[in-house]
This record gives sequence, C-alpha cells and structure tokens, in this order.
Amino acid sequence: MIKKMKIQAALWGIGLLTVGCGSINIVSTPIENIDAVPLKVMALTEEERQSWGHADLLTDTIPGMSVDRAYEEIIGNKKGNTVIVAVLDSGIDLDHEDLDEVIWTNRDEKAGNGIDDDGNGYIDDVHGYNFLGEAYNEQLEHARILRLNLGDEALQAKARKKLDEELKEARETRQMILSTKQQTEQILGIVKQSHEAVAKNLGKEDYSKEEVDAITTTDSNFQRNISVVQQMFNYGDSLPEVIELIEGDIERADEGLAVYNEKLDYHLNVDFNGREVVGDNPYDFSDTDYGNGNPSNRVADESHGTHVAGIIAAERNNGIGVNGVANNVEIMSVRTVPNGDEYDKDVALAIRYAVDNGAKIINGSFGKSFSPKAEWVYDAIKYAAENDVLIVHAAGNDGNDLDSPENVNYPNDHKNGEREFAENLITVGAINDTYGSEMVASFSNFGSRNVDVFAPGGSVYSSMPGSEYKFQGGTSMAAPAVSGVAALIRSYFPKLSAAEVKKILMDSGLSTQLSVVVAGDPAKSRSFDQLSRSGKIVNAYNALIMAQRVSDSKVKLP
Repeated sequence: MIKKMKIQAALWGIGLLTVGCGSINIVSTPIENIDAVPLKVMALTEEERQSWGHADLLTDTIPGMSVDRAYEEIIGNKKGNTVIVAVLDSGIDLDHEDLDEVIWTNRDEKAGNGIDDDGNGYIDDVHGYNFLGEAYNEQLEHARILRLNLGDEALQAKARKKLDEELKEARETRQMILSTKQQTEQILGIVKQSHEAVAKNLGKEDYSKEEVDAITTTDSNFQRNISVVQQMFNYGDSLPEVIELIEGDIERADEGLAVYNEKLDYHLNVDFNGREVVGDNPYDFSDTDYGNGNPSNRVADESHGTHVAGIIAAERNNGIGVNGVANNVEIMSVRTVPNGDEYDKDVALAIRYAVDNGAKIINGSFGKSFSPKAEWVYDAIKYAAENDVLIVHAAGNDGNDLDSPENVNYPNDHKNGEREFAENLITVGAINDTYGSEMVASFSNFGSRNVDVFAPGGSVYSSMPGSEYKFQGGTSMAAPAVSGVAALIRSYFPKLSAAEVKKILMDSGLSTQLSVVVAGDPAKSRSFDQLSRSGKIVNAYNALIMAQRVSDSKVKLP
C-alpha cells in the first residue's frame, strides 16, 4: 500500500490522476522523484512484452500509454465514430486474420472492372491505392541524386559524401559479418564432431559434464573431442543447447548479410533503377497515370506496413494475435514506401489521395535525409491541414538530434527553419519498455524543436504478413501508437480539429526530468523533458480526459 501511495504521489503532478480533481492541470509538474518509486525491476514476462505499449505506469509500472486503462475506465461501452486512418507505407496483408475486419473499403468502387467507378481519378482503389506498381527494391535518395544528376553541385557533393561514407561502412560491416560467420561455422563443425564422438562413447546424446569428466582415454584425437565438449559446458547446460546457440548465431549472421547485401545491391547502388518497372517519371508531378488499385504486400519480406497497421488497429479482443490501440478504425492501405527511400511525388500524391478519400489521420512511418522535391510534400501537408487531417510522422532511427542543421529529416513541417508552416503534423520518437536511464530507444532521433512527443517503439509485437506476428523496433512503431491514440480522440470527440488533437497529444502526456541516455551513448545523456517539444510520452488515458474537457469547452488549449 505504501508503494502504491508513493507512485500515486509521483504521478499526481503529471496529471495521470485527474478524475474528480475539479480541474485539468495535466501540464503541471514533471516527475521529480520517480527513481525513488519502486518501478518494474524484473524482466517483463512474454505476455507483458507483447502488450507493454498499452500498459500503465501506475498500475503496471511499465512506461506504456495507459491504453488498457483508458478502455477500462473511460471508453467502456461508449460508441464512437468510425475514423479512417491512412497508412502510407509498404503494402499491407489485406487478408491478415487480425486486420481483415478493419480494412477500409471504398464502397463506390467495383473491384477488378478496370473502371474508375467513383470518379476519384484512381481505378479499382477498393482498399486504397498502390503508387509503387510492381516495384519493391529501391535506391536511397542520395544514390538517385547521383544517378540522375539531380539538383545543383552542392546537393550532388553532399549526396556523394554521404554515399561514399555509407558504402565504406556497408562493405566493411558486410565483410566483418561474413568473416565472423565463417569462423562460427568452423567452430560449429568442430563442436558437432566432438559431440558426436562423446555421445557415441557414452551411448546417449544428452549427457552431463560430470559424465564427460569421468571418461578416460589414451586416444589423443578423442582427448581433443573431450576437451572441446568440456569447454562448451561453459556456454550451456548441454551440448544440444550449445549447438542450437551457435546455429542461432549463424542464422543471425545470415540475416545481417541479407541486410547489407540489400544495401549494396539496391540502396547504395548508383546503377540500380528500381523505378523502371513503374513506367512514370517520378520527378514530374504532372505524370500521375501510374500505379494500380492493389495496395497489398508483394513479397513476404514486405512486412513494414502490416506491422504498422496492426499497432494502430488490429482487431481488439478477438482472441487471436494482438490488440490495436484504436477501435472504430478503418485502415486505408496506401502503398507508398519501397524497400529503399520513398519518392517525393508518391508521398505528396498519397497524402492527397488519403485526404480526398476520407482519411482523418495519416500515418507516415518513413523518412529520409534528402528530398529533391520537398515542396511537393510541403504543399500536400498544407492541403491536409486545410482539410483537417492529422499527419503522424516517425522521427527516424539514426540516433540524431534533429535540431542540428546537419541532421535534416524529411518530411517535416518547418522547411528546416524555425517556424512550423502547419499545425497538423506531429513527429514521434521512440521509448523502450523499461523506465530508467535507458528508456529512450538508442536508435531514436530526438530534438527539443523538431520532435514533438515520444511513444513506445523499442520492441513492439504486431502483425506480419501471412497472419504471423513478430517483434519489431523503430520510430516506425512509435508513430502508429500515436496514430492509434489520435484515432481514439477523433472517434469519441469528433468536433476536435487536427490541430487540437495534436496539441492534446502533446500537452496530456507524461513527463520526467530523469537523465536518459540518447543514441546509446551515456556521454550524451540528457533530461528526458529536453528531448522533444512537449518533453512527454503520449498517454491515452490523459489524452481522452483532456479531449473531453476541451470538447466540452471547459478548457482552452494555449
């Protein structure tokens, strides 16, 4: 009871406990003495790991967004409006067992007839649109700049410098992984051979170290086998277990090689042209007759959009898979992001498509450091703002301070200047599942001006193609968590504008002055409340309380 009172005392100042207080002072005092509070110190259970982003700091001692508490204490059986959330991403598995009931359907379009039935300019867009055609692998933008000689000499020099640095790192890392894999394979061969010899001698596969120690032999080769096996007991309780661990290392090395092979074959390859199959000119905004009405994923590895969609709106309480943050949501699939950098034209047209077809929230879990046609995207963001559509954007995974002019991240709402040109875009950094000095994900970008909020993204369990599920981490996972909370607000308080929803998300979160490590470097530790404009973690419970007060005109947002 004393522990709970201490937690309550610490959390009162940040507005988590506001019901019955008579006011909505959610943005008052940050947590001062949270380290004195007995928070979660044990490793999370598998069940907790799979749903930690929905947990509550008070009741679960896990830094989630209080989603479950919001449903239990605020939403209950209330009926909200349906909210369309456009996922601008890779293709989505539209038949996934945990998504098939929440996929948006354009009821004015007839599937497969090759006709633009609703006259919106897009043929057969029953569940969204595919701006990538049959393309998948792509270059990064700085490689495209060099291949196509885009921009002036300064831009090309900057692109060349970045490309050369990344090529060097990719080649060196690939070679290191390859060498490590080859050495590990040699070790595995020796361990397996030694294990087989000892198992044959003892007449069984599963034996103890004591049994091995008791073996006597004058055979020098067999003595070497025994010595190898004895050493392996330092790494596991049995040889089959150790062999499985070594095989796991080889499997992870193969995964790492695949990543760097993709970088070298596609992302950083100046000679690769992944757009050719689409047939358009991606740097001509008037060339819009391309793509098709099938926004599903093309290959099993094209999983990003499916994972993002599940975080937002996987079917809740259906006994399978995961629970999305939001109910009352329809997911509009807009295939926009290839395995490489997205094109500015695709992003701009995708935003406009989402707005014109009823989306009230757009999730953008993508980003890049070069944007030759950024104005096209800026104009689309303004168009979304004019039509009251909120855009939720991932801050990026480079561990960079986005306030530094050297660390530009596109798209943004400030054109790399001091002032925001729109009030409908919110940028999201990522936190881990344990409160403490390492709460901020090591990969997450940050910035007291150019990141707005933080949300769970360190390792998030969600849907994957083929009705599978998996943990993935990134600000790409934090953004849809916020999109889900935004969807809850827009569902139950539909009178609130996109700008008001953004402000509520920022003002109602949980803050702390705890010193946290950024970019995985303890030397770069900062107070958490200095890492974003709000200094806060998005909190669904608080957000709905504030949304109610603002909607009832009891509170005015600054």
